[in-house]
Amino acid sequence: MVVLGLDWGQSRIGAAVSDELGIAAHFADTIIRDGQELDRIADLVRQRGVERIVVGMPLRMDGTDGVQARKVRGFMKRLRKCLPDVAVEEQDERLTSAQAHRALSEMEASMRRRRADVDGMAAQIILQRYLDRHAADRRPEG
Repeated sequence: MVVLGLDWGQSRIGAAVSDELGIAAHFADTIIRDGQELDRIADLVRQRGVERIVVGMPLRMDGTDGVQARKVRGFMKRLRKCLPDVAVEEQDERLTSAQAHRALSEMEASMRRRRADVDGMAAQIILQRYLDRHAADRRPEG
């Protein structure tokens, strides 16, 4: 099953997709939020054969919702309406941006591309956490 991971931000949405086995997450795109982002996500879903979308949920460190989490929940509601046949779930994204910044610093990314790269890397981390959490569901019984 192909899963799409999204990191929603004020101006961009990072996107990552899994392989068909749902084992590894890979960068897919950085989508500019310009009013057409749901159409671009729908195109990505069709092009990649996505069956499930996982959206990073920016919870506070104590696990409660803040302003950003409420905005993401509104985005998820619009996403479900736009793509009613695709399951949309949330994944705790606490500290993914910090982890993405560290990884990109180690790779010495150019400063001009860095913001978009962080969004994509954060989406990849969010999706990989989701895939790792559900790995047991994919294991054959034995």
